[in-house]
Amino acid sequence: MATALAEDQIQAAVQGLNRWSRDGDALQREFRFGSFREAVSFIVRIAFAAEAANHHPEIWNVYGTVRIRLSTHEAGDSITQRDVDLAAAIDAIAWVA
Repeated sequence: MATALAEDQIQAAVQGLNRWSRDGDALQREFRFGSFREAVSFIVRIAFAAEAANHHPEIWNVYGTVRIRLSTHEAGDSITQRDVDLAAAIDAIAWVA
């Protein structure tokens, strides 16, 4: 079972991630792409990473904007190392800053 990170661990994790922020008990980031097709392609790539990690984010897409929200349900909807790891994997997939 996943364990919620302590406050200092969350702060350190957010500082170590590229443009992720904390929103309550979740990590979030927004990505802006040049087209809907690019955004959907990105979402498909995220799906493969999420499935491999057996950890599934909340994803919103409006045209070329993709918003990701990560928290771990089995840890009481808290931020865990699984969220930090998936955020880093998503950053590695992204081709926009």
